[in-house]
Amino acid sequence: MKKICVIGSNAFSGQDFVDLLLDDPNREVIGISRSPEQPDYMLRYKSHPNLGGFRFQRFDLNGDADALAAFLDKEKPDTIVNHASQSEVGPSWDHPDHWYQTNCVAMTKLVNHLSKVDYLDKFLQISTPEVYGTTSGIVKEDAPANPSTPYASSRAATDQMIEVFRKQYGFPIISVRPTNYYGARQQLFKIICRTVIYAKLGKRIQLHGGGVAVKSYIHVRDVSRGVLEILKSSPLNEMYHLSPAQGIAVKDVVEKLCRRMGVNLSDAVDIAPERPGQDMAYVIDSTKARNAFGWTTEISFDEGVDEVVSWIEANWDEIKDTSLDYQHKA
Repeated sequence: MKKICVIGSNAFSGQDFVDLLLDDPNREVIGISRSPEQPDYMLRYKSHPNLGGFRFQRFDLNGDADALAAFLDKEKPDTIVNHASQSEVGPSWDHPDHWYQTNCVAMTKLVNHLSKVDYLDKFLQISTPEVYGTTSGIVKEDAPANPSTPYASSRAATDQMIEVFRKQYGFPIISVRPTNYYGARQQLFKIICRTVIYAKLGKRIQLHGGGVAVKSYIHVRDVSRGVLEILKSSPLNEMYHLSPAQGIAVKDVVEKLCRRMGVNLSDAVDIAPERPGQDMAYVIDSTKARNAFGWTTEISFDEGVDEVVSWIEANWDEIKDTSLDYQHKA
Protein backbone atom coordinates (compact mmCIF):
# COMPACT_ATOMS: atom_id res chain seq x y z
CA MET A 1 0.00 0.00 0.00
CA LYS A 2 2.34 2.68 -1.27
CA LYS A 3 -0.26 5.00 -2.77
CA ILE A 4 -3.69 5.05 -1.14
CA CYS A 5 -6.64 7.09 -2.36
CA VAL A 6 -9.31 7.90 0.22
CA ILE A 7 -12.59 8.86 -1.43
CA GLY A 8 -14.67 10.86 1.02
CA SER A 9 -11.66 12.31 2.85
CA ASN A 10 -13.84 15.17 4.16
CA ALA A 11 -16.24 12.68 5.73
CA PHE A 12 -16.00 12.21 9.49
CA SER A 13 -14.68 8.68 9.09
CA GLY A 14 -12.54 9.57 6.08
CA GLN A 15 -10.63 12.40 7.74
CA ASP A 16 -9.78 10.21 10.73
CA PHE A 17 -8.61 7.39 8.48
CA VAL A 18 -6.36 9.80 6.55
CA ASP A 19 -4.80 10.88 9.84
CA LEU A 20 -4.04 7.26 10.76
CA LEU A 21 -2.58 6.50 7.33
CA LEU A 22 -0.15 9.40 7.67
CA ASP A 23 1.53 7.67 10.62
CA ASP A 24 3.51 5.76 7.99
CA PRO A 25 5.80 8.30 6.27
CA ASN A 26 6.38 5.90 3.36
CA ARG A 27 2.76 6.13 2.23
CA GLU A 28 1.44 8.61 -0.31
CA VAL A 29 -2.14 9.49 0.62
CA ILE A 30 -4.56 11.24 -1.73
CA GLY A 31 -7.87 12.55 -0.42
CA ILE A 32 -10.88 13.09 -2.67
CA SER A 33 -14.12 14.83 -1.74
CA ARG A 34 -16.83 16.78 -3.52
CA SER A 35 -16.56 19.74 -1.14
CA PRO A 36 -13.55 21.91 -0.29
CA GLU A 37 -11.53 20.85 2.70
CA GLN A 38 -13.32 21.70 5.93
CA PRO A 39 -11.95 24.10 8.57
CA ASP A 40 -8.87 22.80 10.33
CA TYR A 41 -10.71 22.07 13.59
CA MET A 42 -12.91 19.56 11.70
CA LEU A 43 -9.98 17.66 10.14
CA ARG A 44 -7.74 15.69 12.46
CA TYR A 45 -5.06 15.15 9.83
CA LYS A 46 -4.43 18.90 9.52
CA SER A 47 -2.23 18.78 12.62
CA HIS A 48 -0.39 15.59 11.62
CA PRO A 49 3.41 16.00 11.50
CA ASN A 50 3.51 14.06 8.22
CA LEU A 51 0.90 16.24 6.47
CA GLY A 52 3.34 16.64 3.58
CA GLY A 53 2.49 13.06 2.63
CA PHE A 54 -1.09 14.07 1.83
CA ARG A 55 -2.67 15.67 -1.22
CA PHE A 56 -6.28 16.74 -1.66
CA GLN A 57 -8.27 16.75 -4.89
CA ARG A 58 -11.84 17.91 -5.31
CA PHE A 59 -14.14 15.71 -7.39
CA ASP A 60 -17.87 15.04 -7.22
CA LEU A 61 -18.80 11.39 -7.82
CA ASN A 62 -21.88 12.58 -9.69
CA GLY A 63 -20.73 15.59 -11.70
CA ASP A 64 -17.05 14.79 -12.17
CA ALA A 65 -17.10 11.05 -12.84
CA ASP A 66 -15.02 11.20 -16.03
CA ALA A 67 -12.49 13.61 -14.54
CA LEU A 68 -12.19 11.45 -11.43
CA ALA A 69 -11.59 8.34 -13.55
CA ALA A 70 -8.90 10.16 -15.57
CA PHE A 71 -7.25 11.37 -12.37
CA LEU A 72 -7.15 7.87 -10.90
CA ASP A 73 -5.72 6.47 -14.16
CA LYS A 74 -2.97 9.08 -13.98
CA GLU A 75 -2.14 8.52 -10.31
CA LYS A 76 -2.57 4.72 -10.37
CA PRO A 77 -3.22 4.15 -6.67
CA ASP A 78 -2.74 0.53 -5.65
CA THR A 79 -5.39 0.89 -2.93
CA ILE A 80 -8.68 2.82 -2.81
CA VAL A 81 -10.79 3.18 0.32
CA ASN A 82 -14.29 4.58 -0.21
CA HIS A 83 -15.82 6.48 2.71
CA ALA A 84 -18.09 8.54 0.44
CA SER A 85 -21.86 8.16 0.40
CA GLN A 86 -25.07 10.13 0.71
CA SER A 87 -25.34 9.09 4.32
CA GLU A 88 -28.27 10.53 6.26
CA VAL A 89 -31.19 8.22 7.00
CA GLY A 90 -34.15 10.52 7.73
CA PRO A 91 -33.68 12.97 4.81
CA SER A 92 -33.41 10.07 2.36
CA TRP A 93 -37.21 9.91 2.42
CA ASP A 94 -37.40 13.44 0.96
CA HIS A 95 -35.16 12.86 -2.07
CA PRO A 96 -34.65 9.10 -2.43
CA ASP A 97 -33.50 9.52 -6.02
CA HIS A 98 -30.54 11.60 -4.82
CA TRP A 99 -29.46 8.79 -2.50
CA TYR A 100 -29.65 6.24 -5.31
CA GLN A 101 -27.85 8.56 -7.72
CA THR A 102 -24.85 9.01 -5.42
CA ASN A 103 -24.72 5.70 -3.61
CA CYS A 104 -25.60 3.40 -6.46
CA VAL A 105 -25.53 5.00 -9.93
CA ALA A 106 -22.34 7.05 -9.46
CA MET A 107 -20.63 4.18 -7.65
CA THR A 108 -21.58 1.78 -10.45
CA LYS A 109 -19.87 4.03 -12.98
CA LEU A 110 -16.73 4.23 -10.85
CA VAL A 111 -16.58 0.48 -10.15
CA ASN A 112 -17.20 -0.31 -13.82
CA HIS A 113 -14.23 1.85 -14.76
CA LEU A 114 -11.95 0.46 -12.07
CA SER A 115 -12.83 -3.13 -12.97
CA LYS A 116 -10.92 -2.62 -16.23
CA VAL A 117 -7.68 -1.07 -14.89
CA ASP A 118 -4.47 -2.93 -14.07
CA TYR A 119 -3.12 -0.81 -11.21
CA LEU A 120 -5.68 -1.46 -8.48
CA ASP A 121 -4.85 -4.16 -5.91
CA LYS A 122 -7.57 -3.46 -3.33
CA PHE A 123 -10.80 -1.50 -3.14
CA LEU A 124 -12.23 -1.29 0.36
CA GLN A 125 -15.86 -0.26 0.54
CA ILE A 126 -17.18 1.22 3.78
CA SER A 127 -20.71 -0.16 3.89
CA THR A 128 -23.26 0.01 6.72
CA PRO A 129 -25.22 -2.36 8.99
CA GLU A 130 -28.29 -0.25 8.11
CA VAL A 131 -28.72 -2.71 5.23
CA TYR A 132 -29.93 -5.33 7.76
CA GLY A 133 -32.85 -3.26 9.04
CA THR A 134 -34.15 -3.98 12.53
CA THR A 135 -32.44 -7.07 13.85
CA SER A 136 -32.42 -9.43 16.82
CA GLY A 137 -29.98 -12.01 18.07
CA ILE A 138 -26.44 -12.34 16.74
CA VAL A 139 -26.07 -10.60 13.38
CA LYS A 140 -23.12 -11.90 11.40
CA GLU A 141 -21.72 -10.88 8.04
CA ASP A 142 -23.87 -13.36 6.12
CA ALA A 143 -27.17 -11.98 7.46
CA PRO A 144 -29.62 -11.11 4.64
CA ALA A 145 -30.23 -7.50 3.69
CA ASN A 146 -33.60 -6.18 4.82
CA PRO A 147 -33.36 -2.37 4.46
CA SER A 148 -36.11 -0.16 5.85
CA THR A 149 -35.17 3.29 4.46
CA PRO A 150 -34.17 4.66 1.04
CA TYR A 151 -30.66 5.27 2.41
CA ALA A 152 -30.26 1.67 3.56
CA SER A 153 -31.79 0.34 0.35
CA SER A 154 -29.38 2.38 -1.79
CA ARG A 155 -26.41 1.07 0.20
CA ALA A 156 -27.61 -2.53 -0.08
CA ALA A 157 -27.97 -2.08 -3.84
CA THR A 158 -24.40 -0.77 -4.01
CA ASP A 159 -23.07 -3.79 -2.12
CA GLN A 160 -24.90 -6.11 -4.49
CA MET A 161 -23.63 -4.23 -7.53
CA ILE A 162 -20.00 -4.51 -6.37
CA GLU A 163 -20.49 -8.22 -5.76
CA VAL A 164 -21.64 -8.62 -9.38
CA PHE A 165 -18.41 -6.99 -10.61
CA ARG A 166 -16.41 -9.22 -8.27
CA LYS A 167 -17.99 -12.33 -9.72
CA GLN A 168 -17.72 -11.25 -13.35
CA TYR A 169 -14.40 -9.39 -13.42
CA GLY A 170 -12.61 -10.31 -10.20
CA PHE A 171 -13.02 -6.80 -8.83
CA PRO A 172 -10.63 -6.68 -5.82
CA ILE A 173 -13.19 -5.86 -3.13
CA ILE A 174 -13.06 -5.97 0.66
CA SER A 175 -16.09 -4.62 2.55
CA VAL A 176 -16.45 -3.31 6.09
CA ARG A 177 -19.67 -2.51 7.93
CA PRO A 178 -18.94 -0.40 11.01
CA THR A 179 -21.72 0.53 13.41
CA ASN A 180 -22.52 4.06 14.68
CA TYR A 181 -19.36 6.15 14.56
CA TYR A 182 -18.91 9.00 17.01
CA GLY A 183 -16.09 11.21 18.26
CA ALA A 184 -14.63 14.68 18.02
CA ARG A 185 -15.06 16.33 14.60
CA GLN A 186 -18.29 14.52 13.80
CA GLN A 187 -20.99 16.45 11.97
CA LEU A 188 -22.45 18.83 14.53
CA PHE A 189 -26.06 17.81 13.86
CA LYS A 190 -25.36 14.23 15.00
CA ILE A 191 -26.94 13.32 18.33
CA ILE A 192 -23.79 13.27 20.50
CA CYS A 193 -22.36 16.58 19.29
CA ARG A 194 -25.80 18.16 19.11
CA THR A 195 -26.64 17.20 22.71
CA VAL A 196 -23.45 18.77 24.04
CA ILE A 197 -23.95 21.94 22.00
CA TYR A 198 -27.61 22.27 22.94
CA ALA A 199 -26.75 21.80 26.62
CA LYS A 200 -24.25 24.65 26.37
CA LEU A 201 -26.80 26.84 24.55
CA GLY A 202 -29.68 25.95 26.89
CA LYS A 203 -31.73 24.50 24.02
CA ARG A 204 -33.87 21.36 24.11
CA ILE A 205 -33.09 18.20 22.13
CA GLN A 206 -35.81 16.56 20.03
CA LEU A 207 -35.69 12.93 21.19
CA HIS A 208 -37.37 11.01 18.40
CA GLY A 209 -39.51 8.11 19.56
CA GLY A 210 -38.42 8.78 23.12
CA GLY A 211 -34.92 7.57 22.30
CA VAL A 212 -35.74 3.88 22.73
CA ALA A 213 -33.86 2.80 19.57
CA VAL A 214 -30.67 0.91 20.45
CA LYS A 215 -27.46 1.89 18.64
CA SER A 216 -23.96 0.43 18.72
CA TYR A 217 -21.71 3.46 19.19
CA ILE A 218 -18.06 2.99 18.27
CA HIS A 219 -15.29 5.56 18.39
CA VAL A 220 -14.11 6.59 14.94
CA ARG A 221 -10.46 5.79 15.73
CA ASP A 222 -11.38 2.22 16.65
CA VAL A 223 -13.01 1.96 13.23
CA SER A 224 -9.97 3.45 11.48
CA ARG A 225 -7.65 1.00 13.21
CA GLY A 226 -9.87 -1.89 12.18
CA VAL A 227 -10.09 -0.75 8.57
CA LEU A 228 -6.31 -0.36 8.34
CA GLU A 229 -5.68 -3.80 9.81
CA ILE A 230 -8.19 -5.32 7.38
CA LEU A 231 -6.46 -3.56 4.48
CA LYS A 232 -3.10 -4.91 5.57
CA SER A 233 -4.07 -8.47 6.42
CA SER A 234 -7.34 -9.57 4.87
CA PRO A 235 -7.60 -11.57 1.68
CA LEU A 236 -9.86 -10.19 -1.00
CA ASN A 237 -13.60 -10.92 -1.20
CA GLU A 238 -14.24 -10.67 2.54
CA MET A 239 -16.79 -8.73 4.59
CA TYR A 240 -16.20 -7.63 8.19
CA HIS A 241 -18.24 -5.98 10.92
CA LEU A 242 -16.63 -3.49 13.29
CA SER A 243 -18.73 -2.98 16.40
CA PRO A 244 -18.61 -2.68 20.19
CA ALA A 245 -19.62 -5.56 22.42
CA GLN A 246 -23.06 -4.13 23.17
CA GLY A 247 -25.52 -1.42 22.20
CA ILE A 248 -27.03 1.47 24.12
CA ALA A 249 -30.39 3.23 23.79
CA VAL A 250 -30.28 6.74 22.38
CA LYS A 251 -32.08 8.03 25.49
CA ASP A 252 -29.33 6.61 27.70
CA VAL A 253 -26.71 8.33 25.53
CA VAL A 254 -28.45 11.68 25.86
CA GLU A 255 -28.89 11.19 29.61
CA LYS A 256 -25.19 10.38 30.03
CA LEU A 257 -24.25 13.52 28.09
CA CYS A 258 -26.65 15.66 30.11
CA ARG A 259 -25.08 14.44 33.34
CA ARG A 260 -21.66 15.18 31.92
CA MET A 261 -22.82 18.74 31.11
CA GLY A 262 -24.59 19.25 34.46
CA VAL A 263 -28.08 19.38 32.94
CA ASN A 264 -31.22 17.48 33.99
CA LEU A 265 -32.60 15.23 31.27
CA SER A 266 -36.14 16.53 31.79
CA ASP A 267 -34.93 20.08 31.18
CA ALA A 268 -33.02 19.15 28.04
CA VAL A 269 -35.32 17.01 25.87
CA ASP A 270 -38.69 17.04 24.15
CA ILE A 271 -40.21 13.77 22.95
CA ALA A 272 -40.76 13.86 19.19
CA PRO A 273 -42.41 11.36 16.80
CA GLU A 274 -40.23 8.51 15.65
CA ARG A 275 -38.57 8.85 12.26
CA PRO A 276 -40.03 6.73 9.41
CA GLY A 277 -38.27 3.41 9.07
CA GLN A 278 -36.24 3.82 12.25
CA ASP A 279 -34.55 0.53 13.08
CA MET A 280 -35.32 -0.30 16.71
CA ALA A 281 -32.10 -2.17 17.28
CA TYR A 282 -29.03 -3.48 15.63
CA VAL A 283 -26.32 -4.99 17.76
CA ILE A 284 -23.85 -6.37 15.28
CA ASP A 285 -21.42 -9.24 15.89
CA SER A 286 -17.76 -8.48 15.09
CA THR A 287 -16.26 -11.81 16.12
CA LYS A 288 -14.83 -12.36 12.64
CA ALA A 289 -12.58 -9.28 12.77
CA ARG A 290 -11.73 -9.87 16.42
CA ASN A 291 -10.60 -13.45 15.77
CA ALA A 292 -8.86 -12.77 12.45
CA PHE A 293 -6.84 -9.72 13.45
CA GLY A 294 -7.01 -9.43 17.24
CA TRP A 295 -8.92 -6.20 16.69
CA THR A 296 -10.93 -4.81 19.57
CA THR A 297 -12.38 -1.49 20.64
CA GLU A 298 -9.86 0.44 22.74
CA ILE A 299 -11.71 3.69 23.50
CA SER A 300 -14.52 3.38 26.04
CA PHE A 301 -17.74 5.30 25.53
CA ASP A 302 -17.00 7.47 28.56
CA GLU A 303 -13.55 8.33 27.18
CA GLY A 304 -15.04 9.12 23.79
CA VAL A 305 -17.74 11.34 25.27
CA ASP A 306 -15.12 13.26 27.26
CA GLU A 307 -13.16 13.77 24.04
CA VAL A 308 -16.21 15.16 22.25
CA VAL A 309 -16.98 17.58 25.10
CA SER A 310 -13.37 18.76 25.29
CA TRP A 311 -13.20 19.29 21.51
CA ILE A 312 -16.43 21.30 21.45
CA GLU A 313 -15.31 23.47 24.36
CA ALA A 314 -11.88 24.05 22.79
CA ASN A 315 -13.48 25.17 19.51
CA TRP A 316 -16.57 26.85 20.95
CA ASP A 317 -15.98 30.22 19.28
CA GLU A 318 -16.28 28.53 15.86
CA ILE A 319 -18.93 25.97 16.78
CA LYS A 320 -21.46 28.14 18.65
CA ASP A 321 -22.43 30.07 15.52
CA THR A 322 -22.45 27.08 13.15
CA SER A 323 -25.76 25.74 11.88
CA LEU A 324 -26.80 22.45 13.47
CA ASP A 325 -29.22 21.62 10.66
CA TYR A 326 -28.41 18.95 8.10
CA GLN A 327 -27.60 20.65 4.79
CA HIS A 328 -28.66 18.47 1.89
CA LYS A 329 -26.55 18.40 -1.24
CA ALA A 330 -27.86 16.54 -4.26
